[in-house]
Amino acid sequence: MKRLKDETLSIRTSADIKQLLKLAAVREHRSVASMVEVLVLAYAQVHGLEAAPVAPINAGERKKKHGTD
Repeated sequence: MKRLKDETLSIRTSADIKQLLKLAAVREHRSVASMVEVLVLAYAQVHGLEAAPVAPINAGERKKKHGTD
């Protein structure tokens, strides 16, 4: 299922964790961002987590939400 990517995530982590994430991404032929998504989705599936449905918003509301007015 294709997901709309309209959110930004920024984290601080240790050099070890960053290195492991990069190694995992290379092994899977993915970007680091894609690898994070895969890991989160796998965790959610194992632990029975499901995101609440988000109502679609129109372009005007999106501009207000993201401050691009």
